[in-house]
Amino acid sequence: MPFVMNPAVTHLAESALYVDDLPQSLAFYRRLFDVPILRGDERFAALRINADQVLLLFRRGASLQPSILSGGIVPSHDGSGPLHVCFGIGEDDLEAWETKLKTLDIAVESRVRWPSGAVSLYFRDPDNHAVELATPGVWD
Repeated sequence: MPFVMNPAVTHLAESALYVDDLPQSLAFYRRLFDVPILRGDERFAALRINADQVLLLFRRGASLQPSILSGGIVPSHDGSGPLHVCFGIGEDDLEAWETKLKTLDIAVESRVRWPSGAVSLYFRDPDNHAVELATPGVWD
C-alpha cells in the first residue's frame, strides 16, 4: 500500500443537538450565549458560537430524509436521548459563568475539578442534554 499523507483537521466546525421544541431550545441557547442566528427555518437553527464553531439545533425527527440543496445533498441524520456537548471557557471567566447561570435560573448539576486543575460546570438544557462549560486543561 502506498504511503498517503494524513491531511490535518483544523477544528470542530459544528456540533449538533436534536431538540423537541426548537423555539424553546433556540431561546435557551441565545439567552445563555448571547449569539446570533446564522440560518434557520422550522427544521433547524444555526447559532454562531465563536469565529470557528456553529451550534446546530435540529428539531428531532425533522432530518430523517436527506436535504436536497442547490449545491448538493446533505445526508439524513437524527439523535435521541440526552446527548452531551461541551463549550470551552476561559479560566478567568468561571466565576462569571457561575453567576450568569444562577441569574438565568439554570441549576448547575455538577461541578468537577479535574486532576489537571481544570473545572467543568454541568447543567441541563430544555431537552435534558448535558451541557458542559470547561476551563482549559480538561484534555491535556
